[in-house]
Amino acid sequence: MRTLPTLIGALALVAVAPVLWTTAGATQVAAAIAPQAVGSPAIGNAAQPQLSVSSRGVLLSWIERTGDLATLKFAERTATGWTDARTVASGRDWFVNWADVPSVMRLPNGTIVGHWLQKSGADTYAYDVRLSYSKDDGTTWSPSFIPHHDGTKTEHGFASLFPMGDGLGAIWLDGRNMKAAAGHDEHGGGGAMTVHFGRFDSNWKQVEESVVDARVCECCPTAVTVTSEGVIAAFRDRSGAEIRDIYTARLVNGKWSAPAAVHADGWKIAACPVNGPALSANGRNVVASWFTVKADQGQAFLAFSADAGKTYGAPIRVDDGGSLGRVAVALVPDGSAAIATWIEFADQRSQFRVRRIERNGARSAPITVAGLAAGRASGYPRMALAGQELVFAWTESGTGGAMQVKTATARVP
Repeated sequence: MRTLPTLIGALALVAVAPVLWTTAGATQVAAAIAPQAVGSPAIGNAAQPQLSVSSRGVLLSWIERTGDLATLKFAERTATGWTDARTVASGRDWFVNWADVPSVMRLPNGTIVGHWLQKSGADTYAYDVRLSYSKDDGTTWSPSFIPHHDGTKTEHGFASLFPMGDGLGAIWLDGRNMKAAAGHDEHGGGGAMTVHFGRFDSNWKQVEESVVDARVCECCPTAVTVTSEGVIAAFRDRSGAEIRDIYTARLVNGKWSAPAAVHADGWKIAACPVNGPALSANGRNVVASWFTVKADQGQAFLAFSADAGKTYGAPIRVDDGGSLGRVAVALVPDGSAAIATWIEFADQRSQFRVRRIERNGARSAPITVAGLAAGRASGYPRMALAGQELVFAWTESGTGGAMQVKTATARVP
C-alpha cells in the first residue's frame, strides 16, 4: 500500500480557558471546549475505536486483541457513565487494520448492528464486510452475512452503516473490478475501486445492491449522514488524471445522484493518502470536513450546506499550521456551527485537536484533547455529539506495547 507518511508525537490531555476570536471586525467571546478524561470501557489490548450516535446517546466500539484472536466489543454512554463492555463477534481470520475500522450502531427501532472485516483469501487485501445484528441489546447475535455478492476474493471494506426506515443501509469500497494481485500499488490496468451501496429491509432481507461511484481512491474511509431529504455518502474520488478530491452523492427518492466534488481542491497524487471525509447533518443543514494537500502542506477544511448537501459554501480552514487530517465533525443542534477535530502536526509532535467553527468562518482557539502515539498505531481519533455532550475516543500506547483506547467528554460551548 503506497501512502503518505505519518508523523506522530505526544502531548498530555489539557483544558483551555475561554478564548477570543475575531470575525468581520467584531471581537466575540467563545466559551472553550474543555475535554475531561473519563474512564474507558475498553480494557486490555484495545484499538480501532469508533463512535456512533442514536437517540439513546453515544456508542463506542473497538477491537480487543489476545494473541491472534480479535474481538469486536462495544459500550454505550449513559447518564452514569459507560456501560460494561459487550461482545459482538470474534475470530482468528479477521482483517485488522489501523484505518479500515469496524463499527457498531443502534438503529432507531433499538436493534444493534455491527460490522467487521474477515479474510476471504490468501491475498493481503482479500477480505469481506461481515454484518450481524442483535435485538436484545447485544446478548445474542444473528449469524453473520455479507452485503456484496460478487464472489471475488478482493477488497471489500471501509464500510459506513446508516438507518434506512426500519432497515439498514451501507456503503463500502468494493474491489471486485481490481486485479487481486494488484493490491493498492497498481495504478494502471488494474481496474478501479468502486463505492457500492446495499440496503436491507426490516426482516434483514437484502433488497438492493448498486454502484454509487465507479472509480474512487483505493483505501480512504467513507462517511455517511442522513438529512431530512435523504442520505449523503462521501468518499475520495479518483479521476483518470489522479485528482483525488472529496466527492458526495445523495440518495434521493431511491436513486443516487451523480457524484460531485465538495470543493475542487485539485489534489493530484498517484497514491492513496488513507484520509477520508467526515459528515454531519441536522435537517437540511450539513457540514462536510476533509483533508487535502496544498503547496506541499497537509491541510484540513470544512464547508457548510443549507440545502441538504446539494451545494456547499466556501471551505473554512480547520487546522492552524499543518494537518495530518483524520478529521471528524459534528453539527451543533441549531446548525449555526460545527465542532471539528483533526490531527495537527506542530513542533515535531502530533496533537488530537478540537475547535468550534461558525458558519461565518469564525473559529475558536484550538484545544488539544490528547497527544498521539508514534506511527499509524494511533489510528483515527474519534468525536461524536449527543445532545450537548461531546465524546472523544483515541488510541494510546500502553504498558508492554499494548494499545489502549482512551475517552474524554466535554460540553458544547
